[in-house]
Amino acid sequence: MEYFLELFLSGLTRGSIYAVIALGYTMVYGVLGLINFAHGEVYMLGGFVGLIVAGVLTIFGWPLLAILVIACLVAMIYAGAYGYTIEKVAYKPLRHAPRLSPLISAIGMSIFLQNYVILAQTADFQAYPQLIPDWEALDAYSHIILPTEVVILLVTVATMILLMFLIKFTKIGRAMRAISQDRKMAMLLGVNTDHVISATFIIGSVLAALGGVLISAHIGQINYYIGFVAGIKAFTAAVLGGIGSIPGAALGGLILGWTESFATGYVSSDYEDVFAFGLLVFILIFKPAGILGRVENEKV
Repeated sequence: MEYFLELFLSGLTRGSIYAVIALGYTMVYGVLGLINFAHGEVYMLGGFVGLIVAGVLTIFGWPLLAILVIACLVAMIYAGAYGYTIEKVAYKPLRHAPRLSPLISAIGMSIFLQNYVILAQTADFQAYPQLIPDWEALDAYSHIILPTEVVILLVTVATMILLMFLIKFTKIGRAMRAISQDRKMAMLLGVNTDHVISATFIIGSVLAALGGVLISAHIGQINYYIGFVAGIKAFTAAVLGGIGSIPGAALGGLILGWTESFATGYVSSDYEDVFAFGLLVFILIFKPAGILGRVENEKV
């Protein structure tokens, strides 16, 4: 039973990170109807910025909690600027182009960012400093759950709540929902679609950077390729839960995390991706729109 609980909590932590990154995919898809395949690289950039900030502050002997907060804030601001730039460079000029064009542009941006980080930070794995202090209260349960996992879970829950509040009860959230339903009608009603789309990219990038810092601190290392792997898994989570659905992104991330964790624990770590993507295929066969996705009937 204890081993099962350990795997459950490990999958919950992993799924929470997938969910946070998947929110960026699902928000952009909900507004633009397109997939931002450079989103995983923004996650990776956020992790590297957090590493640089943490390294500098550690030299001056700052407390770990203060370093974590500042590293997250700086990484989120930096990644938000990158998200805004990616939208302006890779998407806005192709707003009215065939749907395949911005997809190819996003893939090109992803490759560019990977090579940019290789030149700046090398392709080797780099050690990530411990940013979350050990808690004496968890010493008796350290073999089941770690302080980093507790922080990741708490931050994920708080992020989900804040994002749902933003979407449902704020002006920018109403504008996002309006553009998602009918962009032309939203423009006729005075919604500045350019500003809303840019804000969507910024919010998604901020969430990705937050996940990048937390998961890198949890794993203890980082390299340029983590964005591609995490991006593919998060995209899978978004599709699994229902692309375009925020609760679906959260549910898909958790299901994917648990699937990988239990597959690793009870079968073999070599087959975790097989089980994860096999589950995705199984779900999409019986529910093509995803678990919480809605099938849209086109009017003829």
